[in-house]
Amino acid sequence: MDLILYIIACSLFLVSTGAYIYVNIRLRPRDGSDLDDYYWEFEDEHPEYARYLKWSKITLSAACLAVLLFFLTIVI
Repeated sequence: MDLILYIIACSLFLVSTGAYIYVNIRLRPRDGSDLDDYYWEFEDEHPEYARYLKWSKITLSAACLAVLLFFLTIVI
């Protein structure tokens, strides 16, 4: 059972870390985008920035979940 949990945690950690790096490199709004021209007093977020934040949170949460699964596998 421990071996299965190690394999799941390792694959989840590697995939989520790779996805987090991809999100930070490819999805982050660039300096030349119209993000600076966007008026922040409206309640809506800029679509590019909202997509970046969503995927950044998802991938970082998955990496944290994988580390927690590693910890539980070691302790149990």
